[in-house]
Amino acid sequence: TMSLREHALSLFRGAVGTVRPAPMLKRALKLQRDGCPQLLVKGQAFPVKRDLYLVGFGKAVLGMAAAAEEILGDHLTLGIINVPLGIQESLQRAGMEGMLLKPHSKIQVIEGAKNNLPDEEALKGAAAILELAKGLTADDLLLVLISGRGGSALLPAPIPPITLKEKEKLTKMLASRGAAIQELNIVRKTLSMLKGGGLAQLAHPARVVSLILSDVIGDPLDIIASGPTAPSSHSVQDCIQILTKYNLLHDLPKSVEMVLSSSPTKPTAPENYAHVSNIILGSNTLALEEAKRQAEGLGYAALVLSAAVQGEVSRVATLYCQLIQLVCLGFASLGKGSPSDELRRNLLQLAAELHIPTLDLDEFLQALRGLGPVRPVCILAGGETTVQLQGTGKGGRNQELALRVGLGLHKAQATEASSPQRRCEILFLSGGTDGQDGPTEAAGAFCTPGLVAEALQEGLDVEAFLRNNDSYTFFRQFQGGHHLLVTGLTGTNVMDIQAILIRAM
Repeated sequence: TMSLREHALSLFRGAVGTVRPAPMLKRALKLQRDGCPQLLVKGQAFPVKRDLYLVGFGKAVLGMAAAAEEILGDHLTLGIINVPLGIQESLQRAGMEGMLLKPHSKIQVIEGAKNNLPDEEALKGAAAILELAKGLTADDLLLVLISGRGGSALLPAPIPPITLKEKEKLTKMLASRGAAIQELNIVRKTLSMLKGGGLAQLAHPARVVSLILSDVIGDPLDIIASGPTAPSSHSVQDCIQILTKYNLLHDLPKSVEMVLSSSPTKPTAPENYAHVSNIILGSNTLALEEAKRQAEGLGYAALVLSAAVQGEVSRVATLYCQLIQLVCLGFASLGKGSPSDELRRNLLQLAAELHIPTLDLDEFLQALRGLGPVRPVCILAGGETTVQLQGTGKGGRNQELALRVGLGLHKAQATEASSPQRRCEILFLSGGTDGQDGPTEAAGAFCTPGLVAEALQEGLDVEAFLRNNDSYTFFRQFQGGHHLLVTGLTGTNVMDIQAILIRAM
C-alpha cells in the first residue's frame, strides 16, 4: 500500500497539473477552422471575422501564450506579452522549454517589473499593448491572457501627464500610512489607462475575450491583476475618499490633481462592456476539485473545506488541528456529550473569527459526521494565509503552517494519554501551487503528529525555530529535508493547497 505521504504528493501534483497553463488552455480553447473560423472557449463561440490578436501580462502568461499560439496557428496575426524579468531564463534552466515560445513566434515578449514593481520596461510593454488595443476595428478579435500574480505590476500606464515615478511615490506614501491593499488598488486603477476596465474600453469596438488564471480569493474579476477587462466597481469619488482618509489630498502632484478633476465621476456602465467576455480558466477551486477526484480514486472519503482559507498562520493551524482531532474522535466513535461537542464549539468560533468566505462549517461538520470510520478521510482546502514576521529566519507561509500543525498535534497528544489521535495515522501537507514558498526552493512541507518528538531526539527545538520564523532551516535540518515539498517551478499560480489525510490504525 502507498504511504499517506505518497498519496498527499500525488494529490498535490494532480491539483497543480490541472491548472498548468498548457493543459488548462488546451482543455478550454479550440479553433474551429472550417467555414468561418471560430474561437471556441469552454463551449462559447467567437467568430474570427478578420484579424486575431493576443496580449497578456503576469507570471504564468508565457506558458499560456505558448499554448495559445499552438492552438491558434496561422490565425494569430500578432501578439504582445509582458512577463516578469528573467522568467524565460528561469524556465529554460528548469528544463521547461514547453512553456517558452517557439522560434519565429508572432508573439513579442517584453520582460519587466523587477521584484514585482512597475518599472520602465513594464511601462514600455504596457505602452505597446495600449497601442495595439487602440488600433483595433469591430471585425478584430483580441484574446487577453491574464495571470493574477504579477499582472498588475506588469501593466503600468498612468494617465498622462502623471509619470510612473509620481504614481509610485503616491502608492508608497499611501502604503506607509497604513492603506490596505484594496485601497491601494482603487487608487492605482483610478490613475491608470489600462486597469479597471481601461484595456477593454480602449479595444472597443473589437471583440475582447479574456482568459484568466486567478490568484485571488473568491476570483473577483475587477481585482485580479486590477481588472483590465472588467468593469470597475469604483469611481473617482472612492479614490478621493481614500486620499482624504490618509491626509494626502493636499499633497498631490499637479498631474494627479489634473487627472482627478477631469475624470468621469461615475464608473463606466456595465452595458459598455457588452463586447467583452471574461472567462476564468484556472483557480484554486478547480485545483481542489481535481485533488478531490483523485483522492476518491485512491479510496478516500474526500471533502473540500474551502478555497478561501485566509488569516494568520497560527490561527489557521489551530483550525486544522481541531478538525483532525474531530475526525479522530469520529473514528473512536464517542457518544454525544463527548469532547467532540466542545471541539465543535471551538471550531465554529475559530472559523467565525477567521472570516473565511463561503465556508459553512456547520454543513461541513454534518458531512464529516456522515462519513463513518470505514474509509480513510481526506480534507482539502486552499487559499492564502499570512505570517506576522517576528524573527529573522528563512521560511514561507506553507512551511510555517505545516510546522505549526505538527506542533499542535504533538501538544494534543501529550496532554491526553488516551488521545484518540493515537488511533489514527495522520499526515498534513501545505504547498504553494507556483512551486515556491517564500524565498526558498521548497513549495511547502509535510508534517505528522510524531514530528516534534522525533525532532527533539535530533536536538531540534520546533518552538525556537517558529519564534524565529525559521521553518525552512528546521525542515532542512530535520531528517535530511525529507519533510520538505520540493516540486520546482510549476509555471502557474492559484495560491496554496492544503491536504489532511487520516486513516484508522
